[in-house]
Amino acid sequence: MNVKKYFVRALHRLQKGPGYTYKELLVWYCDNTNTHGPKRIIKEGPKKKVIWFFLTLLFASLVFWQWGILINTYLSYNVTSSLSIGFKTMKFPAVTVCNANPFKYSEVKHLLKELDKLIEAALERILQPTHGDTITPLLLNGSDNASEGLDLALWNQIPLVLIDEHDKDNPVIVEIFETNRTAPGNGTSPGNGTALENGISPGNETAPGNETAPGNGTTAAPPAPSNTTSEEKKYKLAVKLCSHQGSNNCTYRNFTSAAQAVTEWYILQSTSILSKVPLQERIRMGYQAEDMILACLYGAEPCNYKNFTQIYHPDHGNCYIFNWGMDKEALNSSNPGAEFGLKLILDISQQDYIPYLSSAAGARLMLHQQKSFPFLKDQGIYAMAGTETSIGVLVDELERMGYPYSDCTMNGSDVPVKNLYSEYNTSYSIQACLRSCFQNHMAEICGCGHYMFPLPEGVTYCNNDDNPGWAYCYSSLRSSIRQRQICIDSCKETCNDTQYKMTISMADWPSEASEDWIFHILSYERDMSTNVTLDRTGIIKLNIYFQEYNYRTISESAATTIVWLLSNLGGQFGFWMGGSVLCLIEFGEIIIDSLWITVINIIGWCKGLKQKRAQARYLDAPPTVSELVEAHTNLGFQHEEAGPVPSHGSPGAEALPPEPGTPPPNYDSLRMQPLDALGPDSDTETE
Repeated sequence: MNVKKYFVRALHRLQKGPGYTYKELLVWYCDNTNTHGPKRIIKEGPKKKVIWFFLTLLFASLVFWQWGILINTYLSYNVTSSLSIGFKTMKFPAVTVCNANPFKYSEVKHLLKELDKLIEAALERILQPTHGDTITPLLLNGSDNASEGLDLALWNQIPLVLIDEHDKDNPVIVEIFETNRTAPGNGTSPGNGTALENGISPGNETAPGNETAPGNGTTAAPPAPSNTTSEEKKYKLAVKLCSHQGSNNCTYRNFTSAAQAVTEWYILQSTSILSKVPLQERIRMGYQAEDMILACLYGAEPCNYKNFTQIYHPDHGNCYIFNWGMDKEALNSSNPGAEFGLKLILDISQQDYIPYLSSAAGARLMLHQQKSFPFLKDQGIYAMAGTETSIGVLVDELERMGYPYSDCTMNGSDVPVKNLYSEYNTSYSIQACLRSCFQNHMAEICGCGHYMFPLPEGVTYCNNDDNPGWAYCYSSLRSSIRQRQICIDSCKETCNDTQYKMTISMADWPSEASEDWIFHILSYERDMSTNVTLDRTGIIKLNIYFQEYNYRTISESAATTIVWLLSNLGGQFGFWMGGSVLCLIEFGEIIIDSLWITVINIIGWCKGLKQKRAQARYLDAPPTVSELVEAHTNLGFQHEEAGPVPSHGSPGAEALPPEPGTPPPNYDSLRMQPLDALGPDSDTETE
């Protein structure tokens, strides 16, 4: 009860201040505020009032406009980058070395034998001299020597085709292998293959579901030999990919060079073959550490292949990582300079390369952080055979601000993509996320996973036998801009990262004067034989070291803070209107008062509405309080119903019943009595 009384008194105190109307409130505010301008509106003459009103309105608008810009700038969460240089003893980076060739050809030759025969026959067909303006397919039947031993079923799964573009509007597809010559008169020219309708260029890949239908079997007439340049006579080689064997829903991956087409075709076919080989068998067919790493020296301490951690990389086979930090503490570099770095001598055995799979010879290496997976295809570099490659390293440390300033992650736990590289127990990286996202999409759309990436649970690798249209699905998915954008939007950069900037220099190694004794020693140490088994085409020397201990830290900081926002808001308010925080409090007070006046008006309106509803219950005016009291105390009281009173001259006036009246009250106390009538109990005093 006391709380209610206190609350009522508080409301009454508020009520006494500005007044009971909005006009009184506004006048009171203009007269008492500390903000410049409103006081002049109510104290100046009529003309100046108008001037000061528009000036105050203008500057108030400018204040709110500037405030909107400042708040929008603050909510954009911009950052500034700062560069600082420090000096400290640093951890030596993890060094991953691989052979550019993933497998020894002598170990996988039995698996790729049929594939090699097909590509050799196809190259013989592609490089044969043309007769006039046409090129004839190679006929394969039982009597031809060229057809002996060729696995055409393997060829037809992912075939190579020639594209005759004499007529740019109607390119002609020429099959490289043709099992039966078409009978004459059926409308198909055996030398020209199939023409594409509507001038669809086979070099442009089509989206899944779009058919590149064969034409009517006729070809456009080639131009005259005299008018045909050597450039126009060139045939382009393309890879034909179909959704399933024998389907017309196909796309052609066109290449400007036949060398690119052959390599791409061989990778697709070999991927299908090697995906069915168990992992341990693939590791056995690769280059072993004891054969590849001939010498190792870190600073002044000798090392060997046992100091490296072996992982299997689908692109490069067996790879070996020095100072990965998985099992042991990472090594520190004692001093900068080449004498305190890592020195390696590698044997890449170039004579055992797969001829159609690896066109580059050398070692692939990468510097990265400890416990991170090496993505050599994106971030690795090549070291050339027969050279000594020196790599000077500088360290850049990146420190990004997290949400809401940037969309980065600390450990990948807030990324919606499942990291398939977690099986290696490595840290999160955006490369791992992008590849995991692609593999998940391929497993969902194509029904199998690509050989180059780890597999999701319950999914198998794609191959031509179990998944005939996997290459078409993979090519369509890889060229899909929408799929790439989904993965880019889903994956995040790491907030903290270390990058290694490399300065690379090379020199011939060994020199002509020293190559004899160096090759003798290295051959003896590897094979325990006096015969020289090494040569310049297979030897690589690497020197990896810190150039200096100065490291750069590139860190982000907030460009706008809450202090910046408040100071700028106050500065704009003070500059345009001469206000302060107290003026804002006054403005808040007038808002509260206006709300209170609104509440009072609403309560008054509700009371008036209630009275109107009460009046609607009576035909005439409601009884007064005195009438209600009299009716309660005097049982003979009757309320007079209001009605039209007829005049004496109106008809029926004499027939009206007598007017009901109220009997006069019996007020005995007002009657006059003689004095002698007063009894002895009277209150009159006698003298």
